[in-house]
Amino acid sequence: MAGSAIPHFQNTDGHSAIEIGVKEFMCVGANPPNDHPHVYIDMGDETERVCPYCSTLYRYNAALGAALTRPEGCLFEEAA
Repeated sequence: MAGSAIPHFQNTDGHSAIEIGVKEFMCVGANPPNDHPHVYIDMGDETERVCPYCSTLYRYNAALGAALTRPEGCLFEEAA
């Protein structure tokens, strides 16, 4: 993903799994102030990866764009 920002995802609603359209990303846990250290995750050749802090299961879905998630609303965007 050289030349682009790495998307950040959150799991404030406590979903058991989140589908995302990228294989390199950051997990923030829940929305601040309840977030955990923002951890970089690279799926490599795999299609699933578990966050070591919050145990959220992320699944790669090639049909989704970088800013889309299933369920919806798990993209983390910092307030300006």
